[in-house]
Amino acid sequence: MSPNLRIAFRFLTAKKRAMAMSLSCIVLGVGLFVVTQATTTGFEKLFVHTMLGTDGAIQIKDRVQDTMRSMAAGNTASIFSIRQPEGRKYIEGIEEPELVSEAVRQFSNVVAVSTVLTGQVIVRSSLSHDTVRVYGIDFDDHVKVSDLERQIVRGQAATFRGAPTGALVGREMANRLQLAVGDSLVLETLDQQRRYRVSAIFETGVSEYDRSRVFVHLSEARSLLKKPTGASYIQINVTDIERAPEDAARMEEVLKHQTRPWQVREKTWLEVFRALRMSTAITVSVFTLIAGLAMFNTLAMIVLEKTKEIAILRSMGYTRQDISQIFLWQAVIVLAIGTVGGCLLGAGITWGVSQLPLRVTGIFKTETFIVAWSVWHYVAAVLTAVTMVMVASLIPARRAAKLEPGDVIRGTAQ
Repeated sequence: MSPNLRIAFRFLTAKKRAMAMSLSCIVLGVGLFVVTQATTTGFEKLFVHTMLGTDGAIQIKDRVQDTMRSMAAGNTASIFSIRQPEGRKYIEGIEEPELVSEAVRQFSNVVAVSTVLTGQVIVRSSLSHDTVRVYGIDFDDHVKVSDLERQIVRGQAATFRGAPTGALVGREMANRLQLAVGDSLVLETLDQQRRYRVSAIFETGVSEYDRSRVFVHLSEARSLLKKPTGASYIQINVTDIERAPEDAARMEEVLKHQTRPWQVREKTWLEVFRALRMSTAITVSVFTLIAGLAMFNTLAMIVLEKTKEIAILRSMGYTRQDISQIFLWQAVIVLAIGTVGGCLLGAGITWGVSQLPLRVTGIFKTETFIVAWSVWHYVAAVLTAVTMVMVASLIPARRAAKLEPGDVIRGTAQ
């Protein structure tokens, strides 16, 4: 152990209570920082997983038709046309979904593709009725781009596969219309109605979807909606979801269809989670700020009380840098113990929180608190504590380094 570190330990033990306060604030600050980041990030990841499992990573929708504007070149008679991105025209739906799907599969990041035809209908049960949207899908293709099969809570996916007039309904819709597996329902458009049987009931956890979506086979949807060709959109699953915006931009450029990645589609909610993460981080950092202020006050008091000892050290040949290091070592010792204790406390509370029951539905579904384990939460917590405490410790350390032995003897040291 170096002499500077040994002296720092001696000075540190002279203010045990004050140092204990700084230490406890660091432990609480680091621990709560880790917990809040783990929970907010966990719920955000659950939301993203739910959205990807419901609407896919990328959706290709309406055909894009660029509008052209003619312009004359100078005073000449030459006329040329330019595209106006702000004047784009969108033609509803996809006219040739097979060709578009085949082109999409050529992208290296694409895993699976599903063609979806949707339209508004009236659903009638024996007791009630409601306005919903029917989704025509090829079930085997759609389960590759969504979690629909895993979201079934009553009934069997195999029943739907083998029933040409089968239907999948959301749990909230089933409760509202008092439908059970095996019951019949009627889907009605302006000029026709067809009877289907409930093959299974699904629950995504997103209330809007669970009360307004009915899935039928694509061929049935074409007949019901009288759309023998085309599709409403194509849903895509990818290997790397973070590359979705880049892939979507290239698809839109090549395919001339409006393409929306999940980051754009769910931008509002992602910003809400980001703001929540930042606000909780700022709030719990108050504990670390208090630790920094306590450290500043403690070191300042030590400087005042140890002026004679500092003068003796300077007269023995200790440089200003040595004196500054002695006081900074005290902050480092408290920081090291506090951050280790805080990380352990954060990990323990995070594990405990993950075991607590919490039933949530609305934008996702969960039965417990959701936490995300990430080393970066601990790194951010430690860096926050180090920054605040060390900055607060610099002023007393610099003040101690400026003390001169002669000033202490004359009583003029400040």
